[in-house]
Amino acid sequence: MRRRRARLLCSLLLTVVAGAGTAASSASASSAFPASPALPASSAYAAGAAQAAPTPLDRVVPAPASVRPAAGSYTIRPDTRIRVSGTDGSARPARRVGDYLAKLLRPSTGYRLPVTTRSGGDGIRLRLMPDGAGARKLGAEGYRLEVTSRAITLSARGSAGLFHGVQTLRQLLPASVERTTRQPGPWRVSGGTITDVPRYGWRGAMLDVSRHFFGVDQVKRYIDQLALYKFNTLHLHLSDDQGWRIAIDSWPRLATYGGSTQVGGGPGGYYTKADYREIVRYAASRELTVVPEIDLPGHTNAALASYAELNCDGVARPLYTGTDVGFSSLCVPKEVTYDFVDDVIGELAALTPGRYLHIGGDEAHSTSHEDYAAFMDRVQPIVAKYGKTVVGWHQLTGARPAKGAIAQYWGLNGSEKEVAEAAKAGTRLILSPANRAYLDMKYDADTPLGLAWAGYVEAKQSYDWDPGAYIKDAPASSVLGVEAPLWSETLLTSPQLEYMAFPRLPGIAELGWSPASTHDWSEYRARLAAQGPRWDALRIAYYHSPQIPWPSDD
Repeated sequence: MRRRRARLLCSLLLTVVAGAGTAASSASASSAFPASPALPASSAYAAGAAQAAPTPLDRVVPAPASVRPAAGSYTIRPDTRIRVSGTDGSARPARRVGDYLAKLLRPSTGYRLPVTTRSGGDGIRLRLMPDGAGARKLGAEGYRLEVTSRAITLSARGSAGLFHGVQTLRQLLPASVERTTRQPGPWRVSGGTITDVPRYGWRGAMLDVSRHFFGVDQVKRYIDQLALYKFNTLHLHLSDDQGWRIAIDSWPRLATYGGSTQVGGGPGGYYTKADYREIVRYAASRELTVVPEIDLPGHTNAALASYAELNCDGVARPLYTGTDVGFSSLCVPKEVTYDFVDDVIGELAALTPGRYLHIGGDEAHSTSHEDYAAFMDRVQPIVAKYGKTVVGWHQLTGARPAKGAIAQYWGLNGSEKEVAEAAKAGTRLILSPANRAYLDMKYDADTPLGLAWAGYVEAKQSYDWDPGAYIKDAPASSVLGVEAPLWSETLLTSPQLEYMAFPRLPGIAELGWSPASTHDWSEYRARLAAQGPRWDALRIAYYHSPQIPWPSDD
């Protein structure tokens, strides 16, 4: 933290270099990354280039599985309609995506873009496919995008596929389409066909709201940024030593007292149940599933401070605002510990429609190995009792993972034997190696925010690894997917979150979505560079990595 404070004075200069924008939320006003009053030069460059020629179909992020270019292009015009259709006469899922697309395009184009269920061979057509062989090949999240001079046709098996296809479509339009005021266009899309399916079923991003609290609108902003790159999971780290962030009716002081502070002091905060439901609803509207985490048995000082009976000596701990780890633990022998866990998991499971519930399990240094294993033996069945699948950090593999449990790996080199052995025995893995996927790691020694305990992590290092081969001796089939955690010890505002997430976040998205055969740093960095003007238009406060040939550098 001392290093962070000493470097905050450097952040203003770094912001100008990065071409950072501003966040929409009012909390962003105190950011170390203020808004620039003028648009960066890269935006003007991109606008001119986009008018000269439409974006090629293979220039999007994540890279599509299959691209077949064709002559010609489609131009969105003032009379363009968005036509939606579904299976068995039901077009409601397609209509939701159509409404989303229209809302996205109307401000910048200035066009009406009515959404209609009337059939037609022109316009932008969103089609839910009958459940035949073609649809099955696309799976739950795949899509096919066909562009001719007469129409753009987006086909998928379900709403998730249509939504992901819309994200591809928006990247094929000029970056100025993201602006909230009318732009000159033209709005052309290259001709051809994209057929696209994800490599992995879990493509996640974790947001730590415990070290510093982020409000509902800030979380929604991050959700929108995740959706652009086809993430499908938002992992919320809801409890830690510094703060408890979700209201639990049966243990109310967890939120009102345990949530009353954060790293460095400050007011903290917590989500009411209505707040949490709104986050879940909004995430679902962007085809993301929320996975809540209650970190157990360590990282629990906020709970131990809230209720004396959770401590082995019956004495409540003081609230904590530091950044050290590993000193706290629930009292494993006490029966009240499991009453507490049952109540918390039960209430949280009732609020969470998704299949998964994360129980943490990392850095339980104050818990003996025997107590840790005994605790996990008691807690994993509680998760199952409420109809959820257990997810835990990879230390869970050093105990006895329940059948069907998922371990999230955050180590550095994939050499942990217990992880490989658990994978061989059927435990699925989520890959989040800290020196590759942790978005809070500094880019270099001069980065004013973040930490460096896992080393410096630039864009190339974050992208240039293979999740399927990272854990030594683990079968590739055990890898469920990837996740990019963003811990918030040094982060207080939305622009600071964005500065650490971008440009690394899209690289993790590509590792999760795109076929391994498309993986190529030199080619990827060119596609990533083209995202800069889009982030400018969206006012995303990204780091201007010297590894990327941003348009303004030409």
